[in-house]
Amino acid sequence: MKLKQLEGILGSLQQFENPKIELEQYPTGPHIASRLLYTAENSFGDVSDKVVADFGCGCGTLGLAAGLLGAEHVIGFDIDAESIEIASSNAEELEIDMDFVQCDIRNLRLSDRTIDTVVMNPPFGTRKKGADMDFLSVALKVASQAVYSLHKTTTRDHIKRTALREYNASSAEVLCELRFDVPQLYKFHKKKEVDVAVDLWRFVPKNSR
Repeated sequence: MKLKQLEGILGSLQQFENPKIELEQYPTGPHIASRLLYTAENSFGDVSDKVVADFGCGCGTLGLAAGLLGAEHVIGFDIDAESIEIASSNAEELEIDMDFVQCDIRNLRLSDRTIDTVVMNPPFGTRKKGADMDFLSVALKVASQAVYSLHKTTTRDHIKRTALREYNASSAEVLCELRFDVPQLYKFHKKKEVDVAVDLWRFVPKNSR
């Protein structure tokens, strides 16, 4: 599947009608989502025939992109039942077999590392300090091959240092810098759209397969 085709399909997905600010529910746009998964597959072979987990899956965009690119199995994890309902509806629409688990990522315990690749657009940590790092810490414990994640560019040094020193990463690489368009979803947003610079990271856990 070509990049533009993937982006077009992701652009048709149902999104949040009433996003929850406390969960920092900002939809992952089709432009960023398609590039994240396309890079993971075509540059590193981390999607096709792999078990892929979408952490904080929201409406399922990243996980469904993995399914479209040939993942063997996709699992979406989210704390919010409404998000899972939307994501499940999107999966049904695309005829992709994707499982969902409602849970707090911080409490996730997967001991046998059955997940090859984790993809995620975690909360930036602006509402709940450290939320982004909680996601990264767990992802690097459960992934056996790689973790792809989006983080604000302003946190780059902190992310790299913490991942390598404390979070079980053997490597932490910024693949590219992207513009994350945050639409005017909440009352405190003064502009119709806000551009946030984000890094697309690839982390490799220690003892990866």
